[in-house]
Amino acid sequence: MSKRRILVPFKKRTHDHAECIDSALVSAQSSCERQGLRLTKMRRRVLELVWRGHTPVKAYDILEELRKEDRAAAPPTVYRALDFLLNAGLVHRIESLSAFVGCGGPATPHFGQFLICRECSAVAEIDAPAIARALVADAEALGFHADRQTIEIKGLCADCSRLDP
Repeated sequence: MSKRRILVPFKKRTHDHAECIDSALVSAQSSCERQGLRLTKMRRRVLELVWRGHTPVKAYDILEELRKEDRAAAPPTVYRALDFLLNAGLVHRIESLSAFVGCGGPATPHFGQFLICRECSAVAEIDAPAIARALVADAEALGFHADRQTIEIKGLCADCSRLDP
């Protein structure tokens, strides 16, 4: 039986993102090797940009950053890289925001449950298998076969709730 895990906690505002990026890239390279996938230079760069902070990032924001490095960067390049990263389990799509966040547990398949701060936009990722299984079971009881599941909960992170009067 799988236990609940906090895959990506809320980070302090003074947190060193460079360490997260380095860790995510090492984990991504390992995960790709296990799956027989290639983490190309562009895919790696897009993943770096997703992990640059702990807030969801939109595809066009990624494109804007890439164009600072290479004026020829185009939307299809970003979308192809994001599709690869999604399918490889290295990023998640925050549906309500049409944006992406890095996956905190690419080594093990899981459904992501996301806590999204409405004030600072920070995202925490948890893995609660019992919740995911219950939803899949209820869906199947209705004859529905789920192929993807994303749970998003909006509220205030600990830092912002302390600031909220």
